[in-house]
Amino acid sequence: MPTPLSRKVTIGDLRAARKSGDKVAMLTCYDFSTARLMQAAGVPALLVGDSAANVILGHPTTLPVSLPFMIEITAAVRRGAPLALVVADMPFGSYQGSVARGTRNVFRMVKQSACDCVKLEAAESQLPLVRELADAGVAVIAHLGLRPQSVGVVGGYRYQGRTAAEARQIVELSQGMEAAGAAALLLEAVPAEVGQAVVQAVGVPVIGCGAGPHCHGSVIVAHDAIGLSAGPSKPRFVPDLGDLAAPAIACFADYADAVRTGRYPAPEHQYAMADGERQKLLAALERLQV
Repeated sequence: MPTPLSRKVTIGDLRAARKSGDKVAMLTCYDFSTARLMQAAGVPALLVGDSAANVILGHPTTLPVSLPFMIEITAAVRRGAPLALVVADMPFGSYQGSVARGTRNVFRMVKQSACDCVKLEAAESQLPLVRELADAGVAVIAHLGLRPQSVGVVGGYRYQGRTAAEARQIVELSQGMEAAGAAALLLEAVPAEVGQAVVQAVGVPVIGCGAGPHCHGSVIVAHDAIGLSAGPSKPRFVPDLGDLAAPAIACFADYADAVRTGRYPAPEHQYAMADGERQKLLAALERLQV
């Protein structure tokens, strides 16, 4: 049986999990209704990812999604799951360019969405921004490894840390992000050895997204795990949690058939007028026809 959340989950719970060895489950979420169900299921942390560009809006990459859209859906998730730790993804173009621009947009996200943390796809150039945000009291999760917003440079969605040199760069950047004040790290699509090296190199919680078993928690795109993503394939690190697509298609097909055959709307789906009012209406209609 599910165990719904009974208290507010905070960044402190991630830190406690690092110390205790407990593992924290995180799922992507993009709307109020799903957030409500995830809180009822006891999922402690929800990531409002820019992957909404793919699974909600149908774009081939995460790049087109806008800051106002991300603020709106993050606020919806917050309303649906007030007890979960809600992490807001800063979209491409919203935090690059200058520290002033980045802080302005992050502050806007935090104030308008009521998220608990923000996530940035972090390169070395973001170290001053992370430091500024941390000094201002913003809990920043630095996203390392595969960074989907950099797909144009990487040349596709390829796992990172393939060589010792690449792995060392990831470890060094993780240490830099911790020193700048990042509250946690998200490490995507790296070998398990690299995940372990990062966990051992830093003192902050590390959430893995295809980064092996050594991380303090795991996050996946929920749509990938329940059969709702478009396309024939999914990342190899995503488990099969079920197939919600087939029953949904069956429900929609049944509705379409019910309308087509006249089974819907049936008498139980209709509103009725009081007898006296019905007679008045019939009389009025008769006079109109005269």
